[in-house]
Amino acid sequence: MMYTFEKNFKNLPKVLPLFPLKRVLLLPRAKLPLNLFENRYLHMFDFALANGRTIGIIQPNEKVGSEKDAKNPNLYSIGCAGYITAFSQTNDNRYEIILKGLCRFKLGTEQSITKGFRKAKVNWAPFKEDFEIKRLKNKSKRKEFMDILKPFLKKISVSADWEAIDVSSDEDIVNSIAMGCPFDQSEKQALLEAKNIDERIEILLSLMKMSINENKNLVSGAIPS
Repeated sequence: MMYTFEKNFKNLPKVLPLFPLKRVLLLPRAKLPLNLFENRYLHMFDFALANGRTIGIIQPNEKVGSEKDAKNPNLYSIGCAGYITAFSQTNDNRYEIILKGLCRFKLGTEQSITKGFRKAKVNWAPFKEDFEIKRLKNKSKRKEFMDILKPFLKKISVSADWEAIDVSSDEDIVNSIAMGCPFDQSEKQALLEAKNIDERIEILLSLMKMSINENKNLVSGAIPS
């Protein structure tokens, strides 16, 4: 089932259902496929459909605060909301959905847990510019990035469609690599919290160079199309 609707800063929801996912990154305008099967997240999906079709993707933060039960870990303070652009229900009562990144948010006060899933008030104001498509200010950075990207992907055994990459926008390339490559949790969070595309590509360059030069072990990932 497909939806065609516009979202803007003024009609973002004040309360967001939260989907905590470790080492999963969503960025504005990027697409994220998800497979929902736990009962609480099926309820979350139903809530999202009835409340703006928006879900907050946010990472657990195991380094902050006291330990919680595995189902409700501490969370980072910044996440990214995505709206449901497509979904299908499988024969075994799972949902396969696609989220499109909308805008980052700052986590506010969590509400009481109902039907097993978490919701929170969120602050969108610091990320209003997420609705604007960004291009690199320093055009030479794209060539530097591509020169590092090829040996990096070879090292982690990830194939790429170079013809498609060559014609992709700056934002699409940076988002795809940030989301698809197997960086660790804190590195993913740093990429999410980068102020703009120029800062994000600098973080990516540092991470890729460090992996190449220091023989960092990474689990093979996949680059989203």
